[in-house]
Amino acid sequence: MRPEKSSQTKVSRSARTLGYHVLHLCDEMLTTDKEPVGEIETALLDADLFLKYGSPERAMKRLRTALERSPRSISLREKMREVAASHKHPEEAARHCLALASLYIERDNFDAAHDRLLEAKQLDSRISIASGLEAIRRARHPELKPEPSAPRAKTAERQSTLTFSGDLSVISIFDAIQAIENSRQTGALLLQNSTQTGKVLFNEGQIIGAECGRLVAQDAFRQLVEITGGTFDFEKSVNPFPVTIEAASNTNLILDSLRQVDEDSVSAEL
Repeated sequence: MRPEKSSQTKVSRSARTLGYHVLHLCDEMLTTDKEPVGEIETALLDADLFLKYGSPERAMKRLRTALERSPRSISLREKMREVAASHKHPEEAARHCLALASLYIERDNFDAAHDRLLEAKQLDSRISIASGLEAIRRARHPELKPEPSAPRAKTAERQSTLTFSGDLSVISIFDAIQAIENSRQTGALLLQNSTQTGKVLFNEGQIIGAECGRLVAQDAFRQLVEITGGTFDFEKSVNPFPVTIEAASNTNLILDSLRQVDEDSVSAEL
């Protein structure tokens, strides 16, 4: 019976030795400066192992190393986003959401780009996603070109109520909405180009209504969100406006409207 005990002891020691070498190998993988080409799947498996054994920080470090070699890998960034978001690193997760949105736009996967932009805003409210929204719109409709805007004369009375104004070929409607939201303004964003005029209404920075010709509420907003040229003026209001649009956030409303516009254009082509 003693030899069996000795054999068991040797096996146990061997197992411990093997375990040490495995952990040592993992540490070496984390400190390596280079990620071999074609090792994305290995990096993902390593990250899953670290997560399984309760080491999210090691998993994130492994993924960061892999991303240095393969920064355009969607699978690596999606995994990094997932791990960072679920382990209390919202700002890092938001950054990867923005990077993913850009990669998805390049691949014409606009629904996925929408989702990642929305998630980025939810993870870090300080992030401006206006440029991402504009990129999606222009990628969806490359035929839309900015129109040069003619200068407009403003009466002295109207100038006293204006907070800011600009050229929509330079500053997109999304940038204007973001500025109004950040400053929690109540008022009307007036939009005008050579073919249409409309307004988006805000109560404390939240979009609560829209008008464009005979269209109102969300139908009007979907029409206005496609404007790429012309001018805008924001007029402050002391009194709040009646609510005709109810949305969880301005970002949700914009993304839903852009998606609906795209679905309508696809249906019209069929």
